[in-house]
Amino acid sequence: MAVIFESHVKLNDERTGWCIELKDTVDDRVVICADLEEYEQQMQELGDDYGGNIDEVKWSKDDDVPFHFMDEIRQGMANIQAEIEEKIGEPLIKDEKK
Repeated sequence: MAVIFESHVKLNDERTGWCIELKDTVDDRVVICADLEEYEQQMQELGDDYGGNIDEVKWSKDDDVPFHFMDEIRQGMANIQAEIEEKIGEPLIKDEKK
């Protein structure tokens, strides 16, 4: 069984910022994350049900989400990745060509 999560970026209710709808496709649980800290925490909690082994995260966004919100999310995710890689001492994304 492949563990696949879906992360869908939407505008928040006030339409002044973004939120991420995180869905566990194995059991259809859905949580709404207001920021990347909450997203990281929810990924951890949902992933713990599978021993931390998540096979794939599929990203999508609503058409009305502005580019600057997506840039903010991309930069934040890159920062989180760098912090994790520094902590574990190896890249999260392995070069499959080696």
